[in-house]
Amino acid sequence: MAKNNKKDDQQPQKSMREKSTLDYYKLDVKAVDDLVNADVSNSPKVSKEEIAKYSGRSAKRFRIPSWLKICFIKFWFSAAICFFFIWGLGGYLQNLLDQLFVVGIAMGLITDILVNNALRFMAVKKGENDGWMLFAKKSYLSFLLNITYGFVITFLVYTIYNAVNLAAMQLTGDRDHLFVSVEPILFGLFCLGVDLMFIGMKKLFFRILEDAKKTAQGK
Repeated sequence: MAKNNKKDDQQPQKSMREKSTLDYYKLDVKAVDDLVNADVSNSPKVSKEEIAKYSGRSAKRFRIPSWLKICFIKFWFSAAICFFFIWGLGGYLQNLLDQLFVVGIAMGLITDILVNNALRFMAVKKGENDGWMLFAKKSYLSFLLNITYGFVITFLVYTIYNAVNLAAMQLTGDRDHLFVSVEPILFGLFCLGVDLMFIGMKKLFFRILEDAKKTAQGK
């Protein structure tokens, strides 16, 4: 009898263990439905600090501002274009128009393929850095527009070099000396300045357009 009682005591314990195991693997249907049907409209808002915590971008003691990183990326790629395409191919491209054409193509390609994609990757939230691109929407049309934009930047930068040298010649009276030559650092800064000028003009245009719409709606 004692053995039978012991066996009967072990059966409830075994059934309890099985029940707890089943509870562990029990599926929460509501949680799965919420996960499947989740989208932007029904998802709770999450702060940037919370996003940074799980994206590996948590705040540190010294944090470089995003605008400074963006400007450095634009400057660095422009300086690299000068180093590889102006200095590197300078001995093969003696004609100025040939240089402008090659540098303009390189500027447009690198802007569309490398610079803009790097800015998209850096964004914590999708579209956060679109304001730093002249043509933010990625498409075949934006690719062609960035190529054209590369020619515009290259032409304006060379114009700035000519204007600076002509002004220096007028001030000094020395017309045989080239005061400012093309080199990566200054070339990168000039390209960055021209790019920021166009981006500022774009933001100003859309701001004026938005104010005009608000004024029209108010009337």
